[in-house]
Amino acid sequence: MELITLDFETYYSREYSLSKITTEAYVRDPRFEVIGVGVKLNNQQTEWASGTHEQIKQYLKGFPWEKAMLLCHNTMFDGAILNWRFDIRPRMYTDTLCIARALHGTEARASLSAVSERYGVGVKGHEVLNAIGKRRGDFVPEDLERYGDYCVNDVNLTYKLFSLMVKRFPREELRLIDATLRMFTEPTLTLDRDLLHSHLQDVKTRKEKLLADAGIEDKKDLMSNPKFAELLKGFGVKPPMKTSLTTGKETFAFAKSDEDFKALADHTDDRVQSLVAARLGTKSTLEETRTQRFIDISARGLLPVPVRYYAAHTGRWGGDDKINLQNLPSRGPNGKKLKGSITAPEGYSLIDCDSSQIEARVLAWLAGQDDLTKQFSDGEDVYKYMASSIYNVSVDGVSKDQRFVGKTTILGAGYGMGAPKFQAQLQGMGVYIELDEARRIIQVYRDANGAISQLWRDANNTVQYMQRGDSLQFGKEGVLKVDAPTSSIVLPSGLPMFYHGLTAERGERGYEYTYKTRKGPNRIYGGKVVENVCQAIARCIIGHQMLLIAKRYKVVLTVHDSVVACVTDEELDEARAYVEECMSQIPDWAEGLPITCESGTGKSYGECE
Repeated sequence: MELITLDFETYYSREYSLSKITTEAYVRDPRFEVIGVGVKLNNQQTEWASGTHEQIKQYLKGFPWEKAMLLCHNTMFDGAILNWRFDIRPRMYTDTLCIARALHGTEARASLSAVSERYGVGVKGHEVLNAIGKRRGDFVPEDLERYGDYCVNDVNLTYKLFSLMVKRFPREELRLIDATLRMFTEPTLTLDRDLLHSHLQDVKTRKEKLLADAGIEDKKDLMSNPKFAELLKGFGVKPPMKTSLTTGKETFAFAKSDEDFKALADHTDDRVQSLVAARLGTKSTLEETRTQRFIDISARGLLPVPVRYYAAHTGRWGGDDKINLQNLPSRGPNGKKLKGSITAPEGYSLIDCDSSQIEARVLAWLAGQDDLTKQFSDGEDVYKYMASSIYNVSVDGVSKDQRFVGKTTILGAGYGMGAPKFQAQLQGMGVYIELDEARRIIQVYRDANGAISQLWRDANNTVQYMQRGDSLQFGKEGVLKVDAPTSSIVLPSGLPMFYHGLTAERGERGYEYTYKTRKGPNRIYGGKVVENVCQAIARCIIGHQMLLIAKRYKVVLTVHDSVVACVTDEELDEARAYVEECMSQIPDWAEGLPITCESGTGKSYGECE
């Protein structure tokens, strides 16, 4: 395969730049203009081309794109330009920015300048100082030449970085970067503008009614904590208070998660109920903002899906380009409207396939908890089995409420959760138990799953060894390898998961360990390591399954543990069977891991649930 390294230099101004608007809006904007492009074919000398749009298009068309891999640093941007503006689609996409995030962790700086410095391949040049606000025709020849030198240097740095990084990068991950970037650079999905406009109006109407019911004219009176407190006092209600974990001072307890505040929603005075409902229902503007963004995108064309490769510490995908498709609402008034607005093109349908209970299955397999693994493998209801142990009843005799507790235990207690947190988790779901009962349930879980409990202890020892600089292996048959010099755990897929700046401090219960993040120190312990590892392994499995699907059908989205494919209506049944088969496969390194899935289909993403 040919390798084409590329970097576009484009017009920008103080008002029109990537710091002001999204990549999608920037590339599709009428103000868009390519000033020039740097291109390197394989290891040949890098070229700089500048000219009219048509001249650049003809120049680019001269490269063998049908058998080439496109390489950029931030390919989502340059790849979108190549496709949307010049109608050119390479055989494959790759990106040194994505590779850097995976190889060095999401906490490490991944700009071209930072990565170049890390690898010692050269120094990023200085952009032409007077480029802002200048069209191509505004440049004097000398400045345009300097701009070309700057661009050529970026291309050369990108090429050198790729040559070094690709040697230690899993090949399957290269394909996964390609699949992820295609969701954005080669959009397939459409947006239902009528539904979006209707939804936006419904949201506004709903908020207006909440304010009217509460007798509030100015929304600011609800958003200001002191003013809201005064409104409560006006109805004879003492505002709930709490101690701030940050400052240690007393502050208002007006968060959705504050129990005393939530209790006011059921106050005997209807006026208080209305006031609280108005506060909760009108505070966030996320729904309106995101709906309006969808409307704006629909006016410009198809929906480019901005899924960020290796966005989280565990390698999971995340939302990007100010549209987080990873957390679209599916409950509440009109909850599915946004998902319902995302539609397949005419003559096509969507298949949404979810890997069932994948983290719990990975945990049982990784710990060598053979009885639980067998239950998963045999298709047994593991939640009922857990409830049977908790309540000392037969599996067939487990009630619906008991099964719910069993489910929460399986999904919540697997990472070493203590009784107080478990109690709070159940309460958040409307199940109220005493702390002693929570302790008993947690102990039942630990007694029944000794191998999982041992995995927590092994992982805790791992943190200690890692901090001391010792390498070791742990997990089922030593599938997890600790690379102490880099403070990382190497997953069976070959990807590292980092704990940069790991330190130990003596606390009341012995040594406590923290690692550095951009938000500050983050506590790490055995149960948390196990949680991180299970999520990371689950992500690798989903990625493997996604690539199997992509061999035959267009993958248009991945959300958490699901993959969405777009297929023709004629092949829907056959495609669904194939997608389910792919989502039931495991990589070679996960032998014995029981996997299953559930799927849904529809003309829209919302219909698939």
